[in-house]
Amino acid sequence: MRAVLSTTFRSLQVRNYRFFATGQLIKLIGVWMMFTAQDWLVLDLSGNSPGALGAVAALQFLPVLLLTLWGGTLADRYDKRKLLIVANAAFAVTAMVFAVLVAGGAAALWQVFLFAGLLGVANAIETPVRQAFVSELVELPLLPNALALSAATFNSARIAGPALAGVALATLHTGPVFLIATALSIAPVFSYRRMRPAELYREARKRGAGQAGLFDGLRYVRNRPDLVLPIALMSVVGMIGFNFPVTLAALSRINFHAGPSSFGLLSTCLAVGALGGALAGSARRARPSMYVVLGAALAFGLLEFALGFAPTFAIAMLLLVPTGFCSMYLAQAANHRVQMGVDASYRGRVMALYVLVFLGTTPIGASLAGWWGQHFGVPASIWAAGLVCFVAAAIATVWQLRSTGERLPLRPSARQREDLEVSEPDAPTGMAEPDPGPGSRTELRRAA
Repeated sequence: MRAVLSTTFRSLQVRNYRFFATGQLIKLIGVWMMFTAQDWLVLDLSGNSPGALGAVAALQFLPVLLLTLWGGTLADRYDKRKLLIVANAAFAVTAMVFAVLVAGGAAALWQVFLFAGLLGVANAIETPVRQAFVSELVELPLLPNALALSAATFNSARIAGPALAGVALATLHTGPVFLIATALSIAPVFSYRRMRPAELYREARKRGAGQAGLFDGLRYVRNRPDLVLPIALMSVVGMIGFNFPVTLAALSRINFHAGPSSFGLLSTCLAVGALGGALAGSARRARPSMYVVLGAALAFGLLEFALGFAPTFAIAMLLLVPTGFCSMYLAQAANHRVQMGVDASYRGRVMALYVLVFLGTTPIGASLAGWWGQHFGVPASIWAAGLVCFVAAAIATVWQLRSTGERLPLRPSARQREDLEVSEPDAPTGMAEPDPGPGSRTELRRAA
């Protein structure tokens, strides 16, 4: 058990990463409390409208669509730690004004829309900078573990935040929940200031500082097919399949008639599974195969399709656990494949593009999910999203196989296994095995 724990949490041995993870955990608990309370407030103010929920989610992520690539360029040009301090301070101040407005009982629906957009602006800058900043906190061999623990931190907060918000909504009402969430959201400002800049890994940033151009990053990705396919796949999954903030809130209150104390339980079950998916990827040491990404996408599409037909609240809770696991395992595998295949001097811009297609397309997907749920029912918006994700993953699998000329046997024959062993012997002891690239036999053997 000690060996497993030391492997799973080895990035926490790095002082700067401990401050990063602690600040993020505290902030994200507050953010998820705020989002849960905000969904409840929107349904109250709009008369239980899924369309209003979709509009809020769209406004929250519209700035990501418009500003994320610029944020990634800033990350490659300037000090990421200082950028994160400014972005988190702006988020905390905006959240504080919104919380005071809600606590005073003066909030109207248009004001919720306005502040959703303002908070989205801060997130649009903070997210790509934070994604790229992880690579400065730890050495490259620890990067997959650090990214997986960051996802585990996110999902731990997604478990605790809605659960705490549900209890607080039932006992303290909406205003105090926003005030508590605001107090927690300022934590990263202090954690970033406590870091030791001399212990950051910044050599690549210094080499490329002042020369990072927005379109240079796009051209770099265009010439890398091994980056294009996972980014393209996640653009579809992120836009269509990851609209749970809209669909689960509406499903819980409208279809299953949940009260405030159980309002966040569906999100909590999704987060429990996602936490398991994040921890499952924490032992990864090398760049994952594209077939790992594709397999997780196929499984996620099937599970979301089944979720749309859940007849009861309890069955929906049960299905959300494996759905959450596959969603996070997919997101992490795609993230690792992109981050570990990119040159360090381009990491901010490439991760900004990844965030753009994964989160920035949410305004389109959330609006579509809200409209679909309004006209055809919330369950239909869930199973239709799962079907689209499954078809997209199947098309991506066919594309990968045809573009590389590979075949993917589930059970290679004895002769095939012998050929693989003879043609690609294990790396000598003490030497790191090179990244095989997207079309090698080693990658297929790992996938099998």
